Amino acid sequence: MATTTRPAATEEDLLRTPRDGQKYELVDGQIRVSPAGYRHGAVCVRLVTLLYTFVKERHLGHVADSSTGFRLPGGNIRVPDVSFVATGRFAGEQPPEGFPDLPPDLAVEVLSPDDRSRDVLDKVGEYLQAGVRLVWVIDPKQRTAAIHRSLTEVRKLGPDDSLDGEDVAPGFGCRLAEVID
Repeated sequence: MATTTRPAATEEDLLRTPRDGQKYELVDGQIRVSPAGYRHGAVCVRLVTLLYTFVKERHLGHVADSSTGFRLPGGNIRVPDVSFVATGRFAGEQPPEGFPDLPPDLAVEVLSPDDRSRDVLDKVGEYLQAGVRLVWVIDPKQRTAAIHRSLTEVRKLGPDDSLDGEDVAPGFGCRLAEVID
């Protein structure tokens, strides 16, 4: 019995995915979809609003939502739910039209009900290996967040704890409850 091999998906395939509210990524030559729900989107909007306002007022860089992919060194295009790129990292301070060839400084993943722990940890590891300086994984259902500086340096937050931009977005902070409630 012959087996058929599906050709690897490309960036062009990723760009042709439908604009249907789902989040698509190019991972190991496959297009992966990560369905979200209303609560997921609401958490992302609240965080983008808070972070964008803070970053813009201080001219710290660029904030993007979950429609923005980043080309990582291994060839995958990952799409954080929220991302921040510090001033000085884009040529001429202009974000590219396509996928940037650099990782964000901050990548935020907001868990959806269907997210698998292994997939999320793989993504966090890939971000960190690519040079992302700070990763927040927010779990709206559990009302917690995990703050990653490395795979071994992880802090857990509860709703009354503060999401802190640390040295990545200096001075930014908000209670986790502000974005999950």
